[in-house]
Amino acid sequence: MKRIATPCVSQCWLNPVLGLCEGCGRTRDELANWCFITQEERLAIMAVLPERLQALRQTVAEPVAKAV
Repeated sequence: MKRIATPCVSQCWLNPVLGLCEGCGRTRDELANWCFITQEERLAIMAVLPERLQALRQTVAEPVAKAV
């Protein structure tokens, strides 16, 4: 059986503002359906994850910056 590519880093918790996993950047639906989508769909999602993770970092940093 072929192993499924995954961006999971085993730090799974959903950001309540953006609805993205703070470990890998996937949405709840992407997480739930990962085993059922095609390799091409997985690769397309993984291509946008760096941008999503950057948005997550900014969302998390904003409250900290405002508190200082």
